[in-house]
Amino acid sequence: MDFSNQNILVVGASSGIGLATTELLHQIGYRLFTASRHLSPELAALQTTHMELDVTQPLAPTVFDALPEVLHGVVYCPGSIKLRPFERIALDDFRADFELNVLGAVQVLQPLIKRLKKANGASIVLFSTVAAGTGMSFHSSIATAKGAIEGLTRALAAEYAASNIRVNAVAPSLTDTPLAASLLNTPEKAEAGAKRHPLQRIGQPQDLAYAASFLLSAHSSFITGQILPVDGGMSRLK
Repeated sequence: MDFSNQNILVVGASSGIGLATTELLHQIGYRLFTASRHLSPELAALQTTHMELDVTQPLAPTVFDALPEVLHGVVYCPGSIKLRPFERIALDDFRADFELNVLGAVQVLQPLIKRLKKANGASIVLFSTVAAGTGMSFHSSIATAKGAIEGLTRALAAEYAASNIRVNAVAPSLTDTPLAASLLNTPEKAEAGAKRHPLQRIGQPQDLAYAASFLLSAHSSFITGQILPVDGGMSRLK
């Protein structure tokens, strides 16, 4: 199947899950547009149409001018991990997590809805976390922000179903990315993290990339408003 006429925007594409998703979509043959604060060498090598974008700042009206009039999918990958006892998390840290994860997604998606409607079958993929649905110590800030993402996922799925825009979210557990480096920087930490999962391993960025690719594709055309756990069984198994 030829995907070269399918226009996909990946936000937060420079590293981690965003980069892995971009690399997979590039292999499949989508026409890719990417956005991130910096253009990493790995992302540059894919030769996508790249836009410099900091989602924690107000977006200029012209920021998406390089995008085509018809957009078939958006993947919003920015995320954060701030694991601390609740009483030691400053209110500004809660605000920063919410700005990045939720309001960043809102201000990216609002100006793109018209382009997505023109596709007559588009898909939005957001990212939550296993901690939003499974209570975990020290996760209060990120669980709060990602819980809002899950609410946003369902609300947008309902609002735009009639426009044939599907909206879903992927909920990973601990994944081997630069964002999680401090949690996996010794063999002991990596082993302990793996043992917390029923499948006895840490998630890999490619695991999440395959899930995002599925939710973008026609193979998931009857799926919307869902939170897809990709967590090694952590959220459901003991």
